[in-house]
Amino acid sequence: MSRSEELFKRASEVIPGGVNSPVRAFRSVGGTPRFITSAQGAHITDEDGETYLDFIGSWGPMILGHNHAGVREKVMEACMDGLSFGAPTEREVIMAEMICDMVPGMEMVRMVNSGTEAVMSAIRAARGFTGRNKIVKFAGCYHGHSDSILIKAGSGVMEGGVPDSSGVTKGCTEDTLSAVYNDLSSVEAIFDQYPDQVAAIIVEPVAANMGVVPPAEGFLEGLRKLCTRYGALLIFDEVITGFRLAAGGAQEYFGIQADLVTYGKIIGGGMPVGAYGGRKEIMSVISPLGPVYQAGTLSGNPIAMAAGIAMLTILKENPDIYRKLNEMGEYLFTGIKAILKETNAPCTLNYVGSLGNIFCTPEPVVNYETAQKSDTAEFGKYFHFMLDHHVHLGPSQFEAMFVSAAHTKEDIDHTLELIRSYFAK
Repeated sequence: MSRSEELFKRASEVIPGGVNSPVRAFRSVGGTPRFITSAQGAHITDEDGETYLDFIGSWGPMILGHNHAGVREKVMEACMDGLSFGAPTEREVIMAEMICDMVPGMEMVRMVNSGTEAVMSAIRAARGFTGRNKIVKFAGCYHGHSDSILIKAGSGVMEGGVPDSSGVTKGCTEDTLSAVYNDLSSVEAIFDQYPDQVAAIIVEPVAANMGVVPPAEGFLEGLRKLCTRYGALLIFDEVITGFRLAAGGAQEYFGIQADLVTYGKIIGGGMPVGAYGGRKEIMSVISPLGPVYQAGTLSGNPIAMAAGIAMLTILKENPDIYRKLNEMGEYLFTGIKAILKETNAPCTLNYVGSLGNIFCTPEPVVNYETAQKSDTAEFGKYFHFMLDHHVHLGPSQFEAMFVSAAHTKEDIDHTLELIRSYFAK
């Protein structure tokens, strides 16, 4: 029995499913999850001493690669001063100033502890600001596991075949309306029915929890126009895309300005952190300025702030990182696309910048319905082939593949060679 198998067996006795986040359990691909001991650059090492080329990157935030020295050193310095104060620190101010400086339209920001918390709080702020109750989300987009937004969610919920979660009451979700991603007419129909009741539309500007699904031409622009026309707010969930697609995230990349933006671990180099922010007039409804309550003892944690400041400083001072990220992403994903074509593989590839993935379906994937046509059993075979050859991918058809600044051309060439050998068989 391998060390990972031994640990998974022990974990299954004391942790539900043996994991602390469902997709890690390998239920959709079979087999045993690898228990990781360390990571450096583009590689991770498991409990059995096996090293893998990693394309998960802690689910996206490792833009600079794992364990970047510049981030690690600042975290260690901060730890020497104490781990948590439950009081304001200068690092919180610096972090907020940096985010407001880098992100278009960001005038105020509130630190929280996760992407889930950021989304939950942004929705509450939108409702408080507009005085309306209804929220529009898109089938297949995942915005964390808070009750009101956990309907027709993506990622692990998709794979498990459960569109909603047990334990979520009807009352919690009755004001959450589901539209079709990349279909403006489905959103227009909701506004036609509820012209004065929609507080906000929340959207992943690049859907990355039903696999990677780019926005169709005019889709994000259309959402912006609808929100402006009906007095609703546009919320960009940038837990995946923030500071990855560009220094200003998807807003900068696509040239679309949202009213509120949410972030998760990506603003802290993978540390447990999140944030939400936007225009000052909206954020001023947040307590203690306004009537919308939101609080957290660990919000603005000094260690997470140190990590975030270090990472954002590196990104801000080295804009070539984005050129490299996008070049490496283009090299990988166009290479995969060429392989799928030359081998006549019944698969589709979607990508934007440095994130993308292979869908095991020959049909174009543009929304939740088309993503669900994927052959998940075939993906499981592909996943284990790559894992057996020491390439670490997300253990689900509906997770993204992330390129980091630490990946090299040699890493990409090696990956493409393996993918070619799999699909040419």
